[in-house]
Amino acid sequence: MLYDIWTVFWRDWVVLKHRMIKFILSRMVAPILYMVAFGWGLGRAINTSTGGSYLDFLVPGILALNSMNIAFNSLTPVHAEKVYHKSLEEYFIAPIKPLAFVAGKVLAAVLRGMISSAIIIILAYLFGAKLTITPLFLIVLIINCIIFAQIGFYAAMTVQTFEDMSRFNTYILLPMSFLCGTFFNTDKLPALLQYFIECLPLTHTSTLLRSITHGQSPSISSIGVLIFYMIILFILCNHILKKIKN
Repeated sequence: MLYDIWTVFWRDWVVLKHRMIKFILSRMVAPILYMVAFGWGLGRAINTSTGGSYLDFLVPGILALNSMNIAFNSLTPVHAEKVYHKSLEEYFIAPIKPLAFVAGKVLAAVLRGMISSAIIIILAYLFGAKLTITPLFLIVLIINCIIFAQIGFYAAMTVQTFEDMSRFNTYILLPMSFLCGTFFNTDKLPALLQYFIECLPLTHTSTLLRSITHGQSPSISSIGVLIFYMIILFILCNHILKKIKN
């Protein structure tokens, strides 16, 4: 099983290694724009409840947002392999278990998400943000990458066209990007909308990262919610792949 997982992961790593410089440079653009526009520009006129700068408040949210997008979009090519290239069948006829295929693809997406997060952390320090990076902070980031990589995998396995994949991004990821505590606390939202937003995983990731980096006690319930999403999504991904293979 571990060898099968490593085989799937290694294939994606070889592709990433040959594109590493382009990947790093492209991952720097959006975080720099966010930090300049919101951290330096708009942020100078905003006071936060934590007493720090808005940039300190913003960076954990950007990390949550970025890891979500990178992990999800890393699995988008699986949809092309399934629908257009028809290369997914190569995995099906190979002696690789569906569970190993899912795990290998998700781990490759996590690697991309963590490399991108490392770039943002370095940029944040250069911009003057004050961050406390702990093992729990990194674990939360990894779990967030796993969750949205699994969502990306499930979407890639279920949608029928590339346009549907784009709509999934528009209707699900885009609203979460702005409403799940990335740029402001969710308590500013209307009560009904707030209850819904609090059920989404990105909200809990943003809350946890922000509390950890500010030296506050992390919410056990938020950690539980993220673990719940991770387990349920892994089961769904494994189920849908078995269904397609059979």
